[in-house]
Amino acid sequence: MANNEETRIVDLSHVIEHGMTTYKGLPGPHICDFWTREGSAENYDDGSSFQIGRIDMVANTGTYLDSPFHRYADGADLAELPLNSLAELPGIVIRRPWENGIEIGLAGMEGLDVHGMAVLFQTGWDRHWRTDRYGEEHPYLTREAAEWLVANGAALVGIDSYNIDDTRVRARPVHTKLLAADIPICEHMTALGSLPDAGFRFSAVPPKISGMGTFPVRAYAVLG
Repeated sequence: MANNEETRIVDLSHVIEHGMTTYKGLPGPHICDFWTREGSAENYDDGSSFQIGRIDMVANTGTYLDSPFHRYADGADLAELPLNSLAELPGIVIRRPWENGIEIGLAGMEGLDVHGMAVLFQTGWDRHWRTDRYGEEHPYLTREAAEWLVANGAALVGIDSYNIDDTRVRARPVHTKLLAADIPICEHMTALGSLPDAGFRFSAVPPKISGMGTFPVRAYAVLG
């Protein structure tokens, strides 16, 4: 690892805020105090006070990671994902600006080496985060692109868009293909334009929760 002066950490996650909408039709998080500073002060004689927060939310909030259990009842849940499938992965960015079309197919991918890598698709769609536009006509991967990623050994796949699948149709082939191959998916990413094409380490680690397939992550990349 390079020394601190040569190392830069890039945050790739959206902020989770009270009441925000991540995915249309799903409720926003409710964030509040469970234990207030004013109330807790009564329990201490030395002037100490503490806040204990409470958050009630659906798992698909903010920047989140899907495990195989999200799609398959017998797939690995969050607690069963090995850390080496989520942390310190060598990363590569594939840039597909949404102005060039919303469908991300195989064009330009065939010659890339993605084996064992976090493959992150930068579309620039994160510019529409927290707007009505974000959930409409968003960039997505094709079934063929997902099959290629599986065949070529990708370790994790991420995108800075509303969904890695085309939400205009009643099918989710990309989730189906990737999660069947035990390839986690990180959606609603941001700031991928701050990364180089390659040469960084990527991490997106959710809490170790049994019986859940999806949860928010603090996704980030380490450069240098």
